[in-house]
Amino acid sequence: MTLHFLICKENIMGKEIERKFLVIGNDWRALAQGTMYRQGYLNSAKERTVRVRTVGDKAFLTVKGITVGATRAEYEYEIPFADCNALLDNLAEKPLIEKKRYKIKQDAFVWEIDEFFGENQGLIVAEIELTSEDQKFEKPHWVGEEVTGDPRYFNSNLIKHPFTKW
Repeated sequence: MTLHFLICKENIMGKEIERKFLVIGNDWRALAQGTMYRQGYLNSAKERTVRVRTVGDKAFLTVKGITVGATRAEYEYEIPFADCNALLDNLAEKPLIEKKRYKIKQDAFVWEIDEFFGENQGLIVAEIELTSEDQKFEKPHWVGEEVTGDPRYFNSNLIKHPFTKW
């Protein structure tokens, strides 16, 4: 079973705004090349998550607060690649999140589609940056039903309840 959905997000001065949508079809695949991500959580409590991830040859530490509506606090810092790999291998909750991210520009927005592997094989999600919860945007033809607020699809929940076990 393959499930597709989208996340609309914004990260402005420590804030992230997200809305989620189901994806229709595979037309988006021809629009971008992907980059591999490997990420894990040092803390996956809903009140705060602490994530480390590799993005190609770079690495980041990210701290996020609880989601209120479609908004939450987010702080991200680049860290040494070797340190990130050590944290992922030795301290992060398992299973790790393995995914390929595709970035698709449309109008003034960038849709980021994530194709998951490993324990979350078959799940495909995407993100788009917005400046406010009510900001208007045109959905690509492959964007379907909105599913904002469903916590099953948060990466931090996918380590506890991987998609392949649903």
